[in-house]
Amino acid sequence: MTEVTIRSAVTCDTEEIVALILPIQREEFGIPITREAQPDLDNIAAIYQVRTGNFWVAEANGVVIGTIGLLDIDHGEGALRKMFVSAPWRGKHAFVAQRLLQELLAWARKQGLRRIFLGTTDQFVAAHRFYEKHGFLPVAKEDLPSTFPVMTVDTRFYALNLD
Repeated sequence: MTEVTIRSAVTCDTEEIVALILPIQREEFGIPITREAQPDLDNIAAIYQVRTGNFWVAEANGVVIGTIGLLDIDHGEGALRKMFVSAPWRGKHAFVAQRLLQELLAWARKQGLRRIFLGTTDQFVAAHRFYEKHGFLPVAKEDLPSTFPVMTVDTRFYALNLD
């Protein structure tokens, strides 16, 4: 089996990150979103890799096959963003999503974060099961912190207490 490595993203990963995320959003899930509507993808270091945040990629054979970001939203809280895994690497055979999430949670705990929030869409049913299996609980939109960046496509929200 091909070895998968998880590492912090660097600037030269940008095009591969975009090439992974956009087709999943648009083709697999039918979300009419553009790169321009996601300026964070072109500014990962400045947006994610500050204060207690970070952004990771999963890589196999020198190719980015997964992503996950942690956005610092202040007050000891973070937002999980941009969790995507290439279709052939999903599921239990490779554990890519689980490894990405574990990396993010270990980092968040080390940084002293107390809670992680995330937003997703109703279409991502497998993602709902994944997050719930890993301890995330549904939360009402009105109960999100005021600093949480709600995306227009987000219809379902989750939170995980780390303490």
